[in-house]
Amino acid sequence: MTITTPRPSPPDGATRPRVRSSRRGNAPARRRSRWSEAKRSWRLHWQLYLLVIVPVAYFVIFKYIPISFAVIAFKDYNVVAGPWGGDWVGFKNFELFFSNPVFGTLLKNTFILAFYLVLASFPIPIMLAIALNEIGNGWFKRTVQMVTYAPYFISTVVVVSMTILVLSPRLGIVNDGLGLFGAEPINFVGDPNYFRHIYVWSDVWQTTGYSAVIYMAALAGIDPALHESAKIDGASRLQRIRHIDLPGIMPTAVIVLILGVGNMMAIGFEKAYLLQNDLNLAQSEIIPTYVYKTGLINADFSMATAIGLFNSVVNLCLLLLVNFAAKRITGNGLWR
Repeated sequence: MTITTPRPSPPDGATRPRVRSSRRGNAPARRRSRWSEAKRSWRLHWQLYLLVIVPVAYFVIFKYIPISFAVIAFKDYNVVAGPWGGDWVGFKNFELFFSNPVFGTLLKNTFILAFYLVLASFPIPIMLAIALNEIGNGWFKRTVQMVTYAPYFISTVVVVSMTILVLSPRLGIVNDGLGLFGAEPINFVGDPNYFRHIYVWSDVWQTTGYSAVIYMAALAGIDPALHESAKIDGASRLQRIRHIDLPGIMPTAVIVLILGVGNMMAIGFEKAYLLQNDLNLAQSEIIPTYVYKTGLINADFSMATAIGLFNSVVNLCLLLLVNFAAKRITGNGLWR
């Protein structure tokens, strides 16, 4: 049984005081306008906005604005009419490229070289980072880091010149070493069968130290208590690397692999073009070098843009495919 106490009535002539509801719905708060919120955010974080301006301007000027000029891939471009003038030809440039006898060779050479590069350059920085992380001698660790990191700052032109000199049939140190064993000199740069190996391993030598820094940063974020607990449990060094270090850097490694595969078709043009000659053209001619020759040397800008657009679409498809596979297998991807 519920007893309800009656509320006392106010005296004659008096009014009952109004009780304000505590519910927010009855008294909506004033909402700031978007402009005032933007000004307030600028006042609080203006330093961060200033830092963002330069990279945003870079991407807008050098990445997004040039996208609008991709329209010349569908036109018969000429310099007088400009990118928005000229006759519309649709997919004619793409059809000419796909029916070109060199299309299959270009696609095969680009895919093989890019896949070889990703396959070779992905695991080596991980192994270097783990080895440096296990080194206890600080002086030796810093020396190895400097020796492996320094080649990244060498110009591509200098790297190619060094490579050609080292592999020269007459003056190269490699052929001098082979001559000590009675072997005949080998024209490495002129033999198409050696081109991919020269390209890939010179690139691995140049970029391994720089790429290892990313994995060393990921290893630094692993909780040291995990290693201490593993030592107490009697785990060996290899077991700790396998069960602690590798899982700890796996998300970073997956992202790096996705980005590497996504840039497969955007393989470096400079080194391939500098190492290229008439003797190794069968394997050194790839899509980026063909675009350079078509667009700048032959002045066929519409065809060069069409080939570059096709290359970018293939890159995008590879990126989406590898990202989807990585999310299904490891649960990590570029976006969630």
